[in-house]
Amino acid sequence: MSTEPTTEPQANGTGPESVATDQAPHTATSWATGLARFAGLAMALLGVLYIVTGTGALFQSTSTVPGLVHVFSIDAVTWGWIHLVAGALVGLAGMAVITGTLWGRVIGIALTAAAIGVSFLSLSHHPALSIIGIMLGFAVVWALCVFDEAASAASPTMLD
Repeated sequence: MSTEPTTEPQANGTGPESVATDQAPHTATSWATGLARFAGLAMALLGVLYIVTGTGALFQSTSTVPGLVHVFSIDAVTWGWIHLVAGALVGLAGMAVITGTLWGRVIGIALTAAAIGVSFLSLSHHPALSIIGIMLGFAVVWALCVFDEAASAASPTMLD
């Protein structure tokens, strides 16, 4: 008889392979659910960022930024309204992502991609907030695209 440890699975399921396979689905579920929660909360934060930016642009005393003439030169008040609408839509989509719905993730990807475009086009009006919005938007789109529905089946609503 050999006293060496074996790596073959035993009949009662207590071998080394059974321990590794029991932990792998839980880890995948944690990552999938965690990324989706991150994306939903980041979308809500991005929505608040756009609403604050839009509100600030609406209360500016000048309607244009002096010295800036670009292909997409739009006055600050118009950018304010665009940011308010984009912020409200992205924030609401973020709440749908937090609830765990498929349509929330699909709409979240589309609206966040549009919000990235809005941030890029308004880069000359408020560069710091636009750069933060672009970086946060890319992180959200990535998190929503790598979400695995099958791995998250253990927590379908994400509100557990």
